[in-house]
Amino acid sequence: MTLPNVTGVGIGEHSGREIIIVFVSHKVPEAQLDPRERIPKSLEGYEVHVDEIGTVTAQ
Repeated sequence: MTLPNVTGVGIGEHSGREIIIVFVSHKVPEAQLDPRERIPKSLEGYEVHVDEIGTVTAQ
């Protein structure tokens, strides 16, 4: 949650396997990010997907 543009995280499913979903306000090309700001492709054996959802506001 401390990474740039990250607004939330969740658990989902892809191809019958549980995955971690990282929600971001907008995607940034990996080359433009500092290595410490990149979202890993997997965490503790779970595949990580990044989902661009735009700006989050209270309803």
